[in-house]
Amino acid sequence: MGMMSEFKDFAIKGNVVDMAVGLIIAGAFGKIVSAFVEKVIMPPIGMMMGGVDFTDIKQVIQAANGDVAEVAIGWGAFAQTIVDFVIIAFAIFMVVRLINNAKKKEEAAPSAPPANEVLLTEIRDLLKK
Repeated sequence: MGMMSEFKDFAIKGNVVDMAVGLIIAGAFGKIVSAFVEKVIMPPIGMMMGGVDFTDIKQVIQAANGDVAEVAIGWGAFAQTIVDFVIIAFAIFMVVRLINNAKKKEEAAPSAPPANEVLLTEIRDLLKK
């Protein structure tokens, strides 16, 4: 089997396509959560901190001097990114949890025995009589 045909088999398999779709959806979901955190969650937190835009909070290490730019640690933006991550991680956890619960219910559901087993059971019961 040539390398191109192996690659074709790999690329067309369902798992690769499912993974690609998942990555695209995750990227879009990340943008939604980032906008939610930036526009809905962080403004009230900034208001509680005295009306500060949370992304502008920073610790200046060296002030701007002439042509030299300011050197600062932007810990407010970093904190907002952490909040984004926590919300995304929790949402993904809930989705995975729902999927796992659905799989457990599917596995726990009793399945009908095959027809040959039913026939063999009936024959056994008749022989016992």
